[in-house]
Amino acid sequence: MAEAAVKTENLTRKNFVSDQAVRWCPGCGDYAILAQMQRMLPELGIPREKLVFVSGIGCSSRFPYYMNAYGIHSIHGRAPTLATGLKVANPDLHIWVVTGDGDGLSIGGNHLLHVMRRNVDLNIILFNNRIYGLTKGQYSPTSLPGHVTYSSPMGSIEQSFNPTSVAIGAEATFVARTVDRNTKHLAQMLRRAAEHRGTSFVEIYQNCNIYNDGAWFYMTEGDNKEENVLYLEHGSPMIFGKGRRRGIRLDGLQPEVVALDNGIGEDDLLVHDEHAEQPALAYLLSRMDHPQFPVPLGVFRSVEHPTYENQLIEQGKMAVEQKGQGHLSDLYKSAYTWTVPGDS
Repeated sequence: MAEAAVKTENLTRKNFVSDQAVRWCPGCGDYAILAQMQRMLPELGIPREKLVFVSGIGCSSRFPYYMNAYGIHSIHGRAPTLATGLKVANPDLHIWVVTGDGDGLSIGGNHLLHVMRRNVDLNIILFNNRIYGLTKGQYSPTSLPGHVTYSSPMGSIEQSFNPTSVAIGAEATFVARTVDRNTKHLAQMLRRAAEHRGTSFVEIYQNCNIYNDGAWFYMTEGDNKEENVLYLEHGSPMIFGKGRRRGIRLDGLQPEVVALDNGIGEDDLLVHDEHAEQPALAYLLSRMDHPQFPVPLGVFRSVEHPTYENQLIEQGKMAVEQKGQGHLSDLYKSAYTWTVPGDS
């Protein structure tokens, strides 16, 4: 996001808690995401009147009600569109788009792609629970093939979307992934996203304990969770597992898991570069899926490109300099008009 405004008051988490009763199912992962957002925002020093949360439709889209800031609960999948217009009209605003795997990747897929490729200076957080929760458990665009739901009683026959891969493919300038139950990491990713200038996209693995409970437990619960997660650190070799004794190296163009012994050391491993202009490495990492690989969490890509709204504003200034201040009535009467004959 743009540089933080000068603090006008000493904000705390309580300043961002609204007076609305939080209405998610008990045990829902959304509570953790909300809490970390409210804890992180005071650190930025951004006045609440400069903050806007825009959502679509779904469980995640209740988010604006629970933030003591400006908010828009928009229509299904169109939050990126409203947020784009808002940012262009008022570039000083710090905007968060809150969406889910259904809202953002089904009816909203087109809008999500284009806000990222344009690099509008706003933040997108996508709650991924691999299910439609609000409409009672139908399979979503991220549900795995074979997943049995009320709308796929014989198992889904569709290939699932990988949200992080979609964001990288759309050339988003900041792409990260985290999980609801690692609250420290979650807060770090939200903070990194807020500090980025341009479109930031954060996929959050979120547990729906009613319709898809345990979808991410292999990386958040039990004795083996360390074996199933790779935390990405810029400039560091990709090491994971208990005792940090396993790593990722390249075999040609394919990643492979190796043990750090028998002559294989850290120098043989793949080193993460989140600032690489070409997104090939980030995309390769996004395709590493459990159980063959540990699931990467962290910042996949962070690069600086010109923002959409700044370029649009500069074009407007240039047009005024070249042609003078325009008037709408003159535009109506300008060239490129035609008359339809009455007998046509």
